[in-house]
Amino acid sequence: MSSITTIRRINAVALFQAFAEERIAAGVAPKGLESAWAEKIEVSGATWSMAKSGARPIGDKLARQIEQHCGKATRWLDEAREPAGLTPGEQQFLSLALKVYRETNSDGRKRLKQLLKAF
Repeated sequence: MSSITTIRRINAVALFQAFAEERIAAGVAPKGLESAWAEKIEVSGATWSMAKSGARPIGDKLARQIEQHCGKATRWLDEAREPAGLTPGEQQFLSLALKVYRETNSDGRKRLKQLLKAF
């Protein structure tokens, strides 16, 4: 089971992704969305960047602050959830892995699988 800090980070990133998708769908340019999100949850851009990357854990105070500014119930950030879908980064990775897998021979596929398992 994931730690509370990992669960909070995953949920906070999911909230940010929903925020970004909504803004982009409304015609807002992607540039500056991280800063706009940080403003929405009332933290500095650096604080959000560190929380998003896992370099700074999301503690109780910040978790409640994010929930409040996003209209979520208290402790919403603390609950493990099933992923809603693939992130753009995950889609890009899978696309690249599939391309490499399809373009190589059986020895290359075997090496690719071994590399991923070893990682």
